[in-house]
Amino acid sequence: MDALIARARALLARAENVAVLCGAGVSAESGVPTFRGQGGLWQDHRPEDLATPQAFDRDPELVWRWYNWRRGLIAACRPNPAHLALARLQERKPGLCLITQNVDGLQQLAGSRDVIELHGSIWRLRCTACGAEAEDRRPALPALPRCAACGGLLRPGVVWFGEQLDPVLLERAWQTAGACQAMLVVGTSAVVQPVASLAGVAKAAGAALIEVNLVTTANSQSADLTLLGPAGRILPQLTA
Repeated sequence: MDALIARARALLARAENVAVLCGAGVSAESGVPTFRGQGGLWQDHRPEDLATPQAFDRDPELVWRWYNWRRGLIAACRPNPAHLALARLQERKPGLCLITQNVDGLQQLAGSRDVIELHGSIWRLRCTACGAEAEDRRPALPALPRCAACGGLLRPGVVWFGEQLDPVLLERAWQTAGACQAMLVVGTSAVVQPVASLAGVAKAAGAALIEVNLVTTANSQSADLTLLGPAGRILPQLTA
């Protein structure tokens, strides 16, 4: 593993522009639930049955109860060594761009700036009537929070199942992937499209691809290096 770490550090050092793609595995080490499998059930509801526009239209109070529960869990979490290592790497490499699938905001709490949040943020609210957006980091909100501007019903500012990613953010992610000399892919299973294609875009453009994950993924075959293990243990070694 030491030799692989040394090679990964050399690839990152040579790259002027570095892109980082983070998945749920990064924040899982902070205690943020991934909501997968039987352990992801909440009061007998599956996340994929609650995180949809249809569920919100049908029973917004139920959906907000779930999100308030999630907000409380995430509010108690703190950035782990993986988040902190990525923030240090960004300090060292001002051209580094972080792309995350996580909605918890922990990477920003670690000190990172200008993070592309492809799936939105659990701390962002969007009015279903006027479209106004606001940030509110209280662990729990009123049962049916209302817009300060128009009184309309607020919804979480996240991307739900069946919704499209923000095209502006997605275009930034594509451009970042296509322009980097090295891409670090951390804690993602590489199965959810279109985000799963970003590593391939970087690789096709000639970037070195470094994967950090607990297990091999669809990216492993094309990666220049695959480092297996917890991101909180491996990333600090890459940035030491």
